[in-house]
Amino acid sequence: MPAIRPERAPISTSDGRVILDVAIPVYNEEAALEPAVRRLHSYLKDSFPHLFTITIADNASTDSTLEIARRLSAEFSEVRVEHLDRKGRGRALRTVWLASEAAVVAYMDVDLSTDLAALGPLIAPLLSGHSDLAVGTRLNRNSRVVRGAKREFISRSYNLILRGSLGARFSDAQCGFKAIRSDIARALLPCTVDDAWFFDTELLVIADRAGLRVAEVPVDWTDDPHSSVDIVRTSIDDLKGIARIGRDMMTGRIPVAELRTALGRRAPDKGNGALLGQMLRFGVVGVVSTLAYLALFVFMRTIADAQTANFVAMLITAVANTAANRRLTFGVSGATGAVRHQFQGLVVFALGLALTSGVLFWLASGGEPPRAVEVAGVVAANLLATLLKFILFRVWVFKQPRQP
Repeated sequence: MPAIRPERAPISTSDGRVILDVAIPVYNEEAALEPAVRRLHSYLKDSFPHLFTITIADNASTDSTLEIARRLSAEFSEVRVEHLDRKGRGRALRTVWLASEAAVVAYMDVDLSTDLAALGPLIAPLLSGHSDLAVGTRLNRNSRVVRGAKREFISRSYNLILRGSLGARFSDAQCGFKAIRSDIARALLPCTVDDAWFFDTELLVIADRAGLRVAEVPVDWTDDPHSSVDIVRTSIDDLKGIARIGRDMMTGRIPVAELRTALGRRAPDKGNGALLGQMLRFGVVGVVSTLAYLALFVFMRTIADAQTANFVAMLITAVANTAANRRLTFGVSGATGAVRHQFQGLVVFALGLALTSGVLFWLASGGEPPRAVEVAGVVAANLLATLLKFILFRVWVFKQPRQP
């Protein structure tokens, strides 16, 4: 991957280039589209001192949305229309952003829930070269948000899961108010695969892991009571997306190290305040590992004795657990040190095996225990071994070198 922009630099605004392209993805929004575009166009004309474009990305609408969009494009020279044959906000944004010639690309929802006064602060750090991406956040104490308790709870829970499972350092992944420098977008967008609502999260996680600077802008945001978004379905799809991107990070499908090199960025700082995030991510990996261990142990007990079943189940889950924690919990990528880490992980595994085996010997010392007691004992011992594993992983296996 060739170098793209090793040093942050301001964007020139005096060369006649379009500076800002605001995308509005729509699907069957015939009622909301025209007033939204007129309001946004008027605001940009009055308040944005540079050349701009508004791109209406029509996602295979079946009503009169496309007709309205084309009429607005004919009326305003700054408005253009992109029609897609398939639905999907992620697909729409990826398409129009990659095709844009503007220096900065952005998007906002057609309901304009975010006060447009935040657009200037959103764009400014990108123009100055201070940041690579900028996002609106509804979860900052300086944000002013009007929405129901259900949406507030779901939003905060989702972003907490993101921070715990993927180590995200941004506060609000799903606010429909984001901007990114075009050179950065062209590097990141080919790495994204989601075509729907998880696209925002995927893009931000990749940017965060690539060492890019993400500016967060507190926004005034009013929930649209007529929103057609299916909260439950979207939440389930987002959780699946989190699992998928975690797997992609672990397998290397997303070339984080190569992106850092091409963009001239360093890995995110894992220093101050990293313990809680590491504990949360380790906990998620640990729960999955414990469930996998339990399933393997129960299966192996149908064909082997308790000690053999324990050894096989722990060995398989130990290798997978070390690989998952290496990538997800402690942010180590690439092949360098992988063999050493697995060897050290096996040493930790041996300690855990000794602990669980000791529990099994103790349970068997008084005769053959009931299967339920045996399973409960090894699960408890495995959880204790997991705590020991976290400590050893953090202070020995994946110990971070001190910064000079």
